[in-house]
Amino acid sequence: MNLELKQKQFNAAMILYENKKRYRLLGVCVSIANIALQIYTLFHALRLSIGLGWQIVSIIAAYLITDFVNGLVHLYMDHNDHYESWAGPLIANFHLHHKTPRYQDNNLFVVYFTETGSKVWMIFYLAAVAVLFHLSGINPVLLYTLTYIGILSSVAEVSHYLCHNSMSAPAMFLARIRLLLSKRRHARHHLEDNISYTFLNGITDPLVNFIARRYFTGYKNHTDLHYAAYTGTTLTRR
Repeated sequence: MNLELKQKQFNAAMILYENKKRYRLLGVCVSIANIALQIYTLFHALRLSIGLGWQIVSIIAAYLITDFVNGLVHLYMDHNDHYESWAGPLIANFHLHHKTPRYQDNNLFVVYFTETGSKVWMIFYLAAVAVLFHLSGINPVLLYTLTYIGILSSVAEVSHYLCHNSMSAPAMFLARIRLLLSKRRHARHHLEDNISYTFLNGITDPLVNFIARRYFTGYKNHTDLHYAAYTGTTLTRR
């Protein structure tokens, strides 16, 4: 589609985002719903006993799946240019992270809450997991894994924030032992094209990169061009 038209659509979407409080209110509501469901599912999971060994298996599996799934969502969103859809203002605001990678500095609990508000899809996921706890015959290891995925998906947002905003020793150490995302690995996403989409710890990057190369064209010559003419007041996603 014509680049000038896409830039106009982007700017129109950002005007809506900046002037309609409902979009920011939606983020708050999504955060509250997601965190409430995270607490609910964790409460029910902790009532189940699976032993230390299976806990370790569950956490490792959850880490891998969370990194991969959130990387896929990131891949899709970086190519999403449906600015005239109901979610258009949210999509446009999402793309501004490539324009200004650094976040506003905040307490990590605030980051956890705020960034969880961008995960509309997770409400449906966590609601489904909550239902599973009330069904008979569901493997408790699976329930723990699904619960941890819901929580780690928010932790991934904090990991991404720390990657851009923090040089603290704990954050650097956690990145070095691959519990969080390393700055060097994530820098490729901003410096190169169509690469390094995962952002919990980046361990599934090779798989997501393969999918990106095979099915997607990249953002440098696509959505990154759409905000080139944007001169509004919102310079960061949050």
